[in-house]
Amino acid sequence: MKYYLKFTLFIVVLLALWEVLVRLLNVDSYTLPAPSAIASAFVTAFPDYKDDLIPTVLLVLEGLGMSIVFGVMMAVILHLVPALEPFIYPLLVVSQNVPVIVIAPLLVIWFGFGLLPKLIVITLVCFFPVTVSLLEGFKSVDKDLKKYMLISGASRMQIFRKLEWPGSMPFLFNGLKIAGTYSVMGAIISEWLGSDKGLGKYMIIAQRAFQVDRVFVAIVWIVIFALIIFGVIRFLEKLTVRWKHD
Repeated sequence: MKYYLKFTLFIVVLLALWEVLVRLLNVDSYTLPAPSAIASAFVTAFPDYKDDLIPTVLLVLEGLGMSIVFGVMMAVILHLVPALEPFIYPLLVVSQNVPVIVIAPLLVIWFGFGLLPKLIVITLVCFFPVTVSLLEGFKSVDKDLKKYMLISGASRMQIFRKLEWPGSMPFLFNGLKIAGTYSVMGAIISEWLGSDKGLGKYMIIAQRAFQVDRVFVAIVWIVIFALIIFGVIRFLEKLTVRWKHD
């Protein structure tokens, strides 16, 4: 609890300092609006952006779900068929070194302006932490327990189901926390590709109109969504991996 109080105090001090400096230095609102101006726009501009919130939320949930399925599936395949790891794992690493903003226009050319290219963008951004964390979890199980199960005649799939999969859950949730926060950013980038609704579209319109305060309003909502997703994943972790917290 003290951690969150300290963090809240730090944010309050940071915003107060931001407000004071903007006023003392007479910074133009087109360059950097004060926190008070952003808070005002957050409320007064709500009728303008309220219809953009739900499409972004749905896109985040769909993209995150697809990322989790793909990430878990890839980790399981590489673990159960280790002969594939030297060939596939480097490709997964390379996929994270190519800027998504460069690939995004190509996805539009290949798949059009529909939902699919947006989901692919979010998956490219989010799946890697899930895959890497889960693979690390599979390799970090108790070696003595694994030997005992082998001696007891357990099959490869029995070891996986009863030891490796449950034992890797803390690692999986660590990856999910990272992927969950990245998913909002991935959704915004995908909406930049071309979308009728969404916070990404709203940001572009506000930026072109030099309404910097509204750009910051979109950023605030992005942070809120990311924190909510992180909190939900952490709550599910406490429910699922009770023995870790005990």
